[in-house]
Amino acid sequence: MADKLLLFEKVLILKSLQLFSETPETILSELAPLMEETEYQEGTHIFSEGDIGDCMYIIYKGKVKIHKSSTTLAVLTEKEVFGELSLLDAESRSASASCDTDCFLFKIDQEPFYELLEARPEIARGFIKILCQRLRKQNEKLISLQS
Repeated sequence: MADKLLLFEKVLILKSLQLFSETPETILSELAPLMEETEYQEGTHIFSEGDIGDCMYIIYKGKVKIHKSSTTLAVLTEKEVFGELSLLDAESRSASASCDTDCFLFKIDQEPFYELLEARPEIARGFIKILCQRLRKQNEKLISLQS
């Protein structure tokens, strides 16, 4: 996108995400400046399984495919996040991410995010809640596969 988004627009984007839906706007206004705007062409590889992760992405426009080799695990669209575990630990990526369409993403790096977490532990609550929900969904999938 040619024009940079304004701070309040970034705050509204963050607020629309499940991850930060319960985080007050005053705190999100401290997180919004950390959002680096990035554009990718369709077919671009964002990161590979096994890469050391140090950032997360927010999809503003476009579709991102999460995959292991040729197996698609998910296709994510606007207002979804991926790579969020890398904000909490710098472990290797568990899957690869590629652009299914032209994409406009926001990238948040780990180091400035950690600094913000120290000052604003409320942000961690949103992460913990989402991670718990995802773990429950995975458990339900495993149980249904075993049935």
